[in-house]
Amino acid sequence: MPKLFIFADEAGCFTFNRKPNVSRYFILCTVMMTDCAIGTELLALRRKLVWEGAELNDYFHATEDKQSVRDHVFEIIARYEIKVQATVMEKSKADEKIRESKPRFYQNGFYFHFKHGIAPMLTQESEILVTTASIGTRKERAAFEEAVSDVMRQTQKSAKWRTDFMPSQADPCLQVADYCAWAIQRKWERGDGRSYAFIKDKISYEFDLWSRGTKHYY
Repeated sequence: MPKLFIFADEAGCFTFNRKPNVSRYFILCTVMMTDCAIGTELLALRRKLVWEGAELNDYFHATEDKQSVRDHVFEIIARYEIKVQATVMEKSKADEKIRESKPRFYQNGFYFHFKHGIAPMLTQESEILVTTASIGTRKERAAFEEAVSDVMRQTQKSAKWRTDFMPSQADPCLQVADYCAWAIQRKWERGDGRSYAFIKDKISYEFDLWSRGTKHYY
């Protein structure tokens, strides 16, 4: 069994303009853990909430869940010893080459995320399983999966690793990553730190990738 489990999700959209309801940032988020017990507890929470008559979606999804449900999920996340990493990308600072396609943009951020946010915490003996939430169309998913695998080949040469890709509803630990990404996005997009406070002490890496850039391309 792998020594480390890393679950990856994102927040924000791939739309590059300043129209209403378009995110300013695209945020890559990973959650690192040594076991998946938190996922088991989230499944138990869902059953408990069903018995209590709570209004639930098909799975825990921070954007769509009621605040009362979010509170329960964040309370569980706050109790576990996990490490959260986030790379924040202000989309308007990405030049045309980087945003020529969704997978290209994603891979660029994922590369720096793993190189600087995760690789420093690994050793030659590390064994990691990276599970990434599937996004996009079938054709896009294939490109995203190859982008992640390529990043792993470039950045994790001294570690044993495998990658997996699935919808967030398939694994409650991916839902943890979704919640953490959402909390970080709320802080950056809206200055809302309520949910961020639950995970603040678990964040090992939070970096604005283009903080030094001054040019905006749109």
